Amino acid sequence: SAAALRRPGAAARMEEEEDEGGGGRAATASPAGSARFVRSLYAVGFLDLFGVSMVVPLMNLHIKSLGASHTVAGIIGSLYGVMQLFSSTFVGCWSDIVGRRYSLLACIVLSALGYFLLGNSTTVFLFAISRVPVGIFKHTLSISKALLSDLVSERDRPLVMGRFNAASSVGFILGPVVGGYLAEFKGGFYQTSFICASIFLLNGGLVWMLPWSEENTSNRDHYQDKEMNSFSAKSTHDHHLKSAATRTVTNSSFFQSPWIQVATVLKKIKGIACSNLWDVFLVRFLMSVAILLYYSNFTLALKERFGVKPLFAGYLMSYSSALGVLAGCLLGPITRLYGHNTYRLLLHSSTFTCTLILLYASAPSIWMVILSSTFLAFSTTIGRTCIIDLELTVGGNEASGTVLGVGQSVTSVGRIIAPLLSGIAQEFSPCGPPSLAVGLALVAIVIMNANKQKYRSHGSMKLKNQ
Repeated sequence: SAAALRRPGAAARMEEEEDEGGGGRAATASPAGSARFVRSLYAVGFLDLFGVSMVVPLMNLHIKSLGASHTVAGIIGSLYGVMQLFSSTFVGCWSDIVGRRYSLLACIVLSALGYFLLGNSTTVFLFAISRVPVGIFKHTLSISKALLSDLVSERDRPLVMGRFNAASSVGFILGPVVGGYLAEFKGGFYQTSFICASIFLLNGGLVWMLPWSEENTSNRDHYQDKEMNSFSAKSTHDHHLKSAATRTVTNSSFFQSPWIQVATVLKKIKGIACSNLWDVFLVRFLMSVAILLYYSNFTLALKERFGVKPLFAGYLMSYSSALGVLAGCLLGPITRLYGHNTYRLLLHSSTFTCTLILLYASAPSIWMVILSSTFLAFSTTIGRTCIIDLELTVGGNEASGTVLGVGQSVTSVGRIIAPLLSGIAQEFSPCGPPSLAVGLALVAIVIMNANKQKYRSHGSMKLKNQ
């Protein structure tokens, strides 16, 4: 089937042997096998952000304790974002070429190395060095999402992505609590860093033990095999031969010379750059910057506008994060309510987000802020999942790693630009950043409306293919 073109190495080899034998497990696909694989990936996402969130809140305190100035700490902090900006697309594309298993394992192990070095960072220089492998290879969540896209049908993709984001968010909520507790002990930061590295190694072991041989029992095969039954036997046989030939190339690509892999990566990136995805990425960029502007001066603005203490602002942000987890779990019923029309759901969630940020910017009391934060947690979670699904739908799953990598790079640009825009806007008013966010969100909504015919055509094609 066409889904076989998108199988990582080990699973593709097994599929090829089975297809040549004439039986082929893909012909009798069991969604239960894929369900086990998907649940395991939820655990991978949870452990990933649980480990990271244990360490990240403590890093500024640690580098200051090493004697770094505010400027040096800021430069080293920006180093991670800059490396993520340039490495996201390349690593995502590389995962399309060598397969998800090898690329995911490499990223997990090298990220563990970075956190292990962080646990030995007794000087500012060692601290900066430890951020390099993490900045380049900490793309485990993006590759996991690309793998989920390979495993499930397009119809089920928003639901699965929402649950994966929810599982990851739970880890992000629990991690700072554990990290803060460990930091109370002598040498707590170093212990926390070593524990984080150990969690990444545990994650690597989990990925290694995943039932990769069952990857060909995915739900996508289950849906697509229904379609294949409507074609002639000869057409099906020819399609399998082409798929097997393509898989052979994909399997051997991991063992190709680095120069060939680099050339292939650049070719795929050029293909994405010349595609018709510019408007989707622009919408992602504008909405990302808008949401970052909302949170950029959240604590300071609440203090200046309503006299609220930072502790209350922290509780409010944790409350929003918890609601985001709930929103990820509710994404399945919501997408069914919209008839799996991702474009329409994204348009409505973005409009709702814009309205809520405007409500926050003009809020006369703290209760209005709490109300806007409550619903914003839902709209942003839904919008984030929908924009990823729209990228994959328009861009095609054959290059899902590349598409997700470019999307991450776009978000990284937003993270670099948003603090600058926020600082300029704050010169005029505490409500300046959210007011600017409203304007950017409105531009994104206008772009979506201007290109609605393209999105709808992809949406109808998506439904016809199921």
